[in-house]
Amino acid sequence: MATQRILDFINTRRPNGPCMVLDLEVVRENFHNFEMALPDSKIFYAVKANPAPEILRLLASLGSNFDTASVAEVEMALDAGASADRISFGNTIKKERDIARAFELGIRLFAVDCVEEVEKVARAAPGARVFCRVLTDGAGAEWPLSRKFGCVPAMAVDVLRAAQKLGLDSYGVSFHVGSQQTDLAAWDRALGDAKQVFDALAKEGITLKMVNMGGGFPTRYLKDVPTAQAYGQAIFQALSKHFGNRLPETIIEPGRGMVGNAGVIKAEVVLVSKKAANDNVRWVYLDIGKFGGLAETMDEAIRYQITTPRDGDRSEPCVLAGPTCDSADVMYEKNPYPLPVSLTIGDEVLIEGTGAYTTTYSAVAFNGFEPLRSYVI
Repeated sequence: MATQRILDFINTRRPNGPCMVLDLEVVRENFHNFEMALPDSKIFYAVKANPAPEILRLLASLGSNFDTASVAEVEMALDAGASADRISFGNTIKKERDIARAFELGIRLFAVDCVEEVEKVARAAPGARVFCRVLTDGAGAEWPLSRKFGCVPAMAVDVLRAAQKLGLDSYGVSFHVGSQQTDLAAWDRALGDAKQVFDALAKEGITLKMVNMGGGFPTRYLKDVPTAQAYGQAIFQALSKHFGNRLPETIIEPGRGMVGNAGVIKAEVVLVSKKAANDNVRWVYLDIGKFGGLAETMDEAIRYQITTPRDGDRSEPCVLAGPTCDSADVMYEKNPYPLPVSLTIGDEVLIEGTGAYTTTYSAVAFNGFEPLRSYVI
């Protein structure tokens, strides 16, 4: 739900057009919840979720580390006050010159998932630490990740063996169980795969030290989700099950779980219409859509909670769409979204849980509509 601080800001400032308002106090609380849930794990905030400078500065001051996907994100984290040893280059797909630039900036921790990437790191960042990403199936996630990233455990052994031979520090493995992951057992399955890699390399005299357990920690949309404490307990049990008393160093990379529930998008109803006189389905058009920040409605994977000034009136399912001239700019059609029948042109609505993966997907003024404005309070 929108905090009182967010509601007061919207009501007082009356920003024109769609905007995302984020409450830093919620981010602070989320950070502390992760600290308490997994006290032995280092927190690496996934900068891609929301790189607003105010968020990065707050998290840097709280002692967070940062997971970055590009040189630009590395520089953002440094500018926010993080030292280079608190930053990882977590993208497995990097230009060699970008690896070199990150190394020049002091970054010494890099993700890989194939021998070819290891060779680039060895040339551009000699002696650096690397961790190999292992594939997961993403079962239980609302936004499963594809096979674009990672490799099977057997190949991870080959990758880390090659890294060691090329003078790199084969530091560990990583995985990502899928974004908005609500299955507490997902980490158990992935940690089992990680242990296979640890054991195989140990037989060759290569001792891995770290497991990067990725992100996937959810935020609340239409359904309740487990607490950070519940995830912490499940993950610790899985670590103990697979690694016994010899627990590795661990990293978590919360993004959505860190900032998702801290932000709310204010939007306006532009049009309410039907496609035929006898059509029972309403179309509700907002001044924001897939191209304005709601890209995660693709395939209707993420269903945001929408509050209106007419909540409590009789509701019926409707198709929800954005304002652009692209026919793909439809958010919810396969599974229509229930909204009050009395909703009308000019009504303002609040789209909850939109602090993550919204402003970052709205970087281009498609059709001349301005990118989503962001206010951090």
